[in-house]
Amino acid sequence: MSLLFEVEDLRISFPTRSGTVEAVRGVSFHLGRERLGIVGESGSGKSQTARAIMGLTPPLAVVTAGTLAFHGIDLTRASPRDWRKIRGRRIAMILQDAKYSLNPVMKVGRQIVETLKAHGRIGSAEARRRALDVLAAVQIHDPERVFELHAHELSGGMGQRVMIAMMLVADPELLIADEPTSALDVTVQLEVLAILDRLVAERGMGLIFISHDLRLVSSFCDRVLVMYRGRVVEELASADLAKAQHPYTQGLLDCVPRIGDDRHPLPTLRRDIAWAV
Repeated sequence: MSLLFEVEDLRISFPTRSGTVEAVRGVSFHLGRERLGIVGESGSGKSQTARAIMGLTPPLAVVTAGTLAFHGIDLTRASPRDWRKIRGRRIAMILQDAKYSLNPVMKVGRQIVETLKAHGRIGSAEARRRALDVLAAVQIHDPERVFELHAHELSGGMGQRVMIAMMLVADPELLIADEPTSALDVTVQLEVLAILDRLVAERGMGLIFISHDLRLVSSFCDRVLVMYRGRVVEELASADLAKAQHPYTQGLLDCVPRIGDDRHPLPTLRRDIAWAV
């Protein structure tokens, strides 16, 4: 399997008045043309890891890594010009809530076209055609109508599909999805996951899928990284989750609801600061 991305000893810290906060501590993994899930509680460092991959950490953050490489390109030494060529064009990221990610005063079609024009010379007619094609690819049934809508006129599921379309229109090689279904109901969740699954398979992309929902990740991804307090505590194939060895992963699995299972008292997630050392 050819490697798309390599991360070794990634560390992200933030200076505060009360001292330095280490958000990510020594994270390492590799990614090919596969679906990699990153799971953990809020605050475990999942999103900060993704933002470091995209070069979107806040200016005050201190980011270091032994290796942070995309197709052999050392991103720790990438200039702003290099990032403009990579971000959005070769690596794209779907953020958590489309309603806060889309521009409220621009029609969504214009935003998709703007993405295309930012990454190459393309005529307006061709850009519109490609935007309509990608809207149809994410199963929006009337692309012409949706092209002319604003973000507030979209449902949650449709807004998320538009966001996926915007990230896919430039044909990236790596897609990062940061909790793309967290604000959606279960039925729409499954539809969005099916779209991502099909597009990843058809386009041969790599996918990093970030979630706090272990059940969702285990059913959708090929491999799973489990993060706790900024560290990866376990990595295993999703098919082997039932054989997880780390007590934190076992605790997450134990907290997944089971239909027809009468459990009293309900299980609670055990935490141990020693796991993060």
